[in-house]
This record gives sequence, C-alpha cells and structure tokens, in this order.
Amino acid sequence: MAEKRRGFRNAFKIIFILLLVLGAVAAWIGYQAFIGPSVTDKQEYLYVKTDDTFDDVMRAVTEQQIVKNPAFFRYIAEAMEYPKSVKPGRYKLTEGMSNRRLIGNLRGGYQEAVKFRFENLRLKENFAALLGKNFEADSTTFIEILDNEELAESYGFTVDNFFTMFIPNTYEIYWNTPPNKIVARFHEEYNKFWTTERKKKAAALNLTPQEVSVLASIVKGEALHTDEMPDIAGLYLNRLEKGMLLQADPTVIFANSDFTIRRVLNRHLTIDNPYNTYRYKGLPPGPIMLPSIASIDAVLNHSKHDYIYMCAKDDFSGYHNFARTQAEHLINARKFQRALNERNIMR
Repeated sequence: MAEKRRGFRNAFKIIFILLLVLGAVAAWIGYQAFIGPSVTDKQEYLYVKTDDTFDDVMRAVTEQQIVKNPAFFRYIAEAMEYPKSVKPGRYKLTEGMSNRRLIGNLRGGYQEAVKFRFENLRLKENFAALLGKNFEADSTTFIEILDNEELAESYGFTVDNFFTMFIPNTYEIYWNTPPNKIVARFHEEYNKFWTTERKKKAAALNLTPQEVSVLASIVKGEALHTDEMPDIAGLYLNRLEKGMLLQADPTVIFANSDFTIRRVLNRHLTIDNPYNTYRYKGLPPGPIMLPSIASIDAVLNHSKHDYIYMCAKDDFSGYHNFARTQAEHLINARKFQRALNERNIMR
C-alpha cells in the first residue's frame, strides 16, 4: 500500500509539473500572440482598400510579411471580432508593435493621414499621376476629374483654368478619401489663400484670381530666381496694359508640347495655338504650369517700372536684362544669341 501511495504521489507530481509546463507554454504563446512584439520591419504601412475583406487583409499581412506569425494574427483578429469591422485606410506600422495594438488600430480605423505636398508641376497629367501615387484612387480617375468641365464650372472655373485652383502646399488627407472630396479639400485651401486683400489687389489689376494665376504660371516659367519674379510680372502687366502681345517664350514651348526646347526659334513661333502668345493677344486660356505661391504674389505685388522687353543674360545666370525700347532689347538679344551659338545650343 505504501508503495502504491508513493506511486500515486509521483504520478501526481509528474502530472502537476506537466500541467505547469503546459500552462507556461500556453501563457507564453498567449503573450506572443496577443501582446508580444509581432510587426516586422518589412513594410512602413498596411493599406486596406475600400472594398477589402478580412481575407484580403490576411493576404496582405501574409504576402507582405507584415507580422512574424500570421496564424497568431488571425487568431487574435478573430478573438477581437476584427473580421466584422474591416475599415479601409493607410495604417502606420511600427516594428515590434503587438497584434493587439495593430488590430485595435485596424478595427478603430485609426489610420495616418498622407502628408501630401506638391509644387513644380507642369501638366495636369503630372498632378493626376502624383495624386494616384499618394491616394487610393488611380491617376486615371483624377485626370477625369481635372478634365471634367461641369465640375470645374461648379467651382467657378473653366476646364482650361481649373488647374489654377490647386495651391501648392502641404496637405494632410486620408489615403482612402474619395477623389471628389480631395478636390473639395483643395478648394477650401484655395478660398483661404485668396483673402480679401489678395482679391482687391487682383481687381486693381483688372484681373480675376484665375487670370492672376495664369499670368503667374508664365512668370514662373520665365523666372529661375524668385527675387526676379516681381520684375517679370511687372513687365508682362505693362504689355497687357498697352495691348501688346505678351511674347512669352514659355507659352510657345507649352503650345508646341516640346519641353526639351532650350532655344525658341522662328519655326516654333508659327504654331496656331491659343497658348502661343506670339500670335494671340492677352492671356492664354489656362496656366502653362502650376503657378507657385511666390509667382502669384509676384503678380499681385509686381514691381512698378516701364520695361516692356527682356532677354536672358548671356552669362546664363538665369537672370534677365530688361529694356524699355526695342533698340535696347535687340542689343541684349544679340548678346544672348551669340552666347547660345558659342555653347552650340541650337534648339
């Protein structure tokens, strides 16, 4: 009997130890699955599309190696009822983040906004491509919006000058925001930018804000240096006031759709296009590039002078020689043409 009791006690001890070991293993697994470090350093963000299901999220998590153990992620996700609460968005991933924290963010839709900055864009297509790269909707959707005449008119623009509504700046916008709401966000910024003071300055020039922006795009296309923009703006305003052709080389390059042109030649000037300011008086129907805030303000706060001609300096500094008469201008032009020839810049 004594031996039997010792046997029972030994068996009980073994079972107890086994249960302790199993309990410790279970606790360790639970810790790892629930609050232990799970997220890897493979990706910076997890993108959940608008129509994604839980299976789509699991596929992304697995294929992109976002977590160390997808099985643990699935178990915790189901325990937290995430499959019923999938929300689209761009979710920030931090190495070592737990499944609980990640799934909590996903369930709550706690995504990180895109800090979207744009400037130095030439064409609407460039802008649409940049939008498509940064947000859920693709570039085709955005170009369709930018070319939508009815939408442009609803905001007070034409389809030609609609591009001037987008003020270069940094915007915080959620990745999955619908394209029409993204455009509405830009319109809000446009209204903030065009203060009463700026509108008064535009009216004093007999220009609408859209026309100021179109002229500003030409100023930006002509100026390599911000400090020269007010002088260039003043020159073009002088020509407009006198009823002269603007004769702005950047508009000719735009009209020819050839942005490799470094030397505008007579053959470039013959193109019959409303953006060719060597043939058509006044401002073109739209911007030749996205105007910068600096170029818009340069028009509104232009230098007051009587220059009506300018030509790039022959030292290729990016600055211009300004002239009041055609005779002065021809002297400057010959110097620059000679410098182009010396550098073998023929087109």
